[in-house]
Amino acid sequence: MTAMQDWITSVDKRPQDRTARDIEAITSKMRALDILARLPNNVLQQLAACVYYEDLEKGVTLFRQGDKGCNWYAILSGSLDVRVKQENSAKGVQQVSIRRLSTGSVFGGDSIVLGVVRDSTVVTQESCELLRVESHDFTSVWQRNKEVLGDLVTSATAARLKNGYETPPPGGGTPQHRKSFAAASPAESPVPACSSQQQPLSEVSKQNGSRAGWVLHTLLQLKAPGLLRERKSSTGRVLRRCAAGTDLVEWLMTIGVHSRQQATAMWQVLLEEGVISHVSRDQPFKDKFLLYRFWQDDENGASVAPTEADEAQAQAELKDALAYLTQKAPDAMMRLILRKPTHERTSDDLETIYEELLHIKALSHLSNSVKRELAAVIIFESHQKAGTVLFHQGDEGHSWYIILKGSVNVVIHGKGVVTTLQEGDDFGKLALINDAPRSATIVLRENNCHFLRVDKDNFNRILRDVEANTVRLKEHGRDVLVLEKISPATNAFSHFKYTVMAGTPQKMLEHLLETRLDGRIGQTREEGPSDPFLDDFLLTHIVFMPTHQLVTELARHYRIDSPSQDREFLVACKRRVVHFVHRWVSTIRHPVFEEPSAFAFLEELSGEVSDDNARWEMEDENAKMTQVMDELAQWSATQSVSQKWKLPPGGQPISAFGSDTQRDLRMRPQDDIIFRVYCADHTYCTLRFPLSSNAETVKVSAADKLGLKHDDLILVEVKSSGERVVFKDSDVSVPTALSLNGRIFVSPKEHLEALTCLPDQETPTEGSVGDLELFSTKELAYHMTLFDWSLFCAVHEYELIYHTFGRHHFQKITSNLDVFLRRFNEIQFWVVTEICLTSSVSRRVQLVRKFIKLAA
Repeated sequence: MTAMQDWITSVDKRPQDRTARDIEAITSKMRALDILARLPNNVLQQLAACVYYEDLEKGVTLFRQGDKGCNWYAILSGSLDVRVKQENSAKGVQQVSIRRLSTGSVFGGDSIVLGVVRDSTVVTQESCELLRVESHDFTSVWQRNKEVLGDLVTSATAARLKNGYETPPPGGGTPQHRKSFAAASPAESPVPACSSQQQPLSEVSKQNGSRAGWVLHTLLQLKAPGLLRERKSSTGRVLRRCAAGTDLVEWLMTIGVHSRQQATAMWQVLLEEGVISHVSRDQPFKDKFLLYRFWQDDENGASVAPTEADEAQAQAELKDALAYLTQKAPDAMMRLILRKPTHERTSDDLETIYEELLHIKALSHLSNSVKRELAAVIIFESHQKAGTVLFHQGDEGHSWYIILKGSVNVVIHGKGVVTTLQEGDDFGKLALINDAPRSATIVLRENNCHFLRVDKDNFNRILRDVEANTVRLKEHGRDVLVLEKISPATNAFSHFKYTVMAGTPQKMLEHLLETRLDGRIGQTREEGPSDPFLDDFLLTHIVFMPTHQLVTELARHYRIDSPSQDREFLVACKRRVVHFVHRWVSTIRHPVFEEPSAFAFLEELSGEVSDDNARWEMEDENAKMTQVMDELAQWSATQSVSQKWKLPPGGQPISAFGSDTQRDLRMRPQDDIIFRVYCADHTYCTLRFPLSSNAETVKVSAADKLGLKHDDLILVEVKSSGERVVFKDSDVSVPTALSLNGRIFVSPKEHLEALTCLPDQETPTEGSVGDLELFSTKELAYHMTLFDWSLFCAVHEYELIYHTFGRHHFQKITSNLDVFLRRFNEIQFWVVTEICLTSSVSRRVQLVRKFIKLAA
């Protein structure tokens, strides 16, 4: 059964016969109306339990002016005419049409709540679908939810229009534009924001948004007057001054936007701010043949042709308008996706939402798998007015909220405002976990607040078990360690019951020592199944706990001697530290020894373990420290052997000086590298520096050798394409960071544009086809694989971290990773170059065949 059939079947039942599933189906349909979608779920369900569906033909009178109020209405589709009696001296009393109600409008609640007669007559202008709630049911729901139903209590003469604008957005257009439009239509009360895709998010357009809309509207009229024109709808209705979404996207690309997706997002920004709208006000902006118009061109508007002064002003402001829309576009597209019904979200939509959820503070403790589940069900909700109550203390809990924008006050009976929650905070979880009434009232503290909402059923399915299985250790009122229980299915290959989700570095280390390394039985658990958390900590601690802090904490745990502690506890603490150090050195290897603080700590720890062995019988730990010190001695011996590297001037790969039998291809910070630095006139000097030298050191030395003044010099890479990349003074290992066939130049800053490629960067002179013919494909593949494998083995895991977070933050080199990554480009361009340099067609065919076989 389709969703449409499901909802029709449900609403056709008598209210007393409707099941929970029926009410949910009706609720889902009601959420399609913007003004209803903003209501709390429990209020919407109360209305869904008593609502009726009406399908009326054209010309049906719902009620007449002076009638008693018997029903409240919401328009699902179609339009209605609102008429009032007006006396005319010539013709007597007449029915005068004062406005039209369209899809999304609600009306009729005022006469029910206030007990007054109808102030107008309402007649259908075409076939209409309506929702109707009888007066006694509406009164019952109203009495329980007055604070949130205020926007539903409107008369037909003041009913809110779907697009939210009968008045122009402030700041949009010239004064004469605003004046003419204001004269054409009366002011309109603001529309509450909601979760519908096609609804503006704010009751008035932002100044920048409306100004950007005016700029684009003005230029459209002048540069592409054929886009905004009268068109006929499928029903034969003439629509004035509108344009297709595809045409608007293509036009925006002609004035500097680079992609259709970006242009679509920029138009969606204007739609959210009410500057443009779909002609039937029921679609978000899409790159399709759907018709949209600016507010200036609305049916009731009076558009004014732009003047020459307007054109000049619009051209001057175009850059700022595009910059504003570009800045707002990503958030607009995210809101558009979040406002889609969950069943309409594509896999790309889910991935986009998931990426956004990764940056939300309230979800940081959840696993990635849980965040992916949330991406499929999380809903966007917005409210415009400060003072709006999301829920009351004592209400049943139906949703969990996360604040995307704005702030809310938490109010408790008898205490008033107890706290304020800001962007990134969440609330409403406790009532769902404990299945208890709300413990506080939540009130919007400011206008235009945005939320993410997870409804109760989805929360229980996804998050309730997660929260129930989460253990939080607090100190001084804040979380210092967050643990999550591992499910039995995940725990099949691990005997640990909890995994660490978050924590302070000190607490995570303490947890590791006490639970992952069992010092009481004199052995480590590392012989058992691998512990991902221990490995993750060892491989990433430099990001959040530098080595000098780590060894300080380890020393504190080892030297915990206290008269109040028993012997077993003290020995266990010492053993855990030794097991951790052994695992640390085994996993990380030489970077541990390269840190002076770690080097000194290991020497001190070795001596202390040797002394404690005689006192506490720590034979196993003493043996492990002996292994560590043997590795330290081997590393120290290799440091005395100097290695030199060269960056060949012809763009060839970096190579080492030394014999062909040299096996250590790992570049070390203290290794020297020889390279050239060029001037603008292509003269050069040859320098030799340690790989760990920074760009400023290289720049100063090159300037001295080349006779350049030090004032305002820059170090630059000039690529073979002519692109220039300026190095920061803090960049380290500059020669290995060059792109393929790049060269290092030093130049005054004002001469940057004068730097040109060297001749040998632009044209290869000879190929190596003759050499290739000497080797079989298998021999080439074998030696290339050996070389690539040696480059890969030289890369340490830490280099990936330095590369990701910025090596200048750690003052560490990533030379091995640089060379390995550049190897892929070397192979790719080498193949193309060899083929292009082979002039003989027959030999070129043989060469292509050889490369194909080599790749296979």
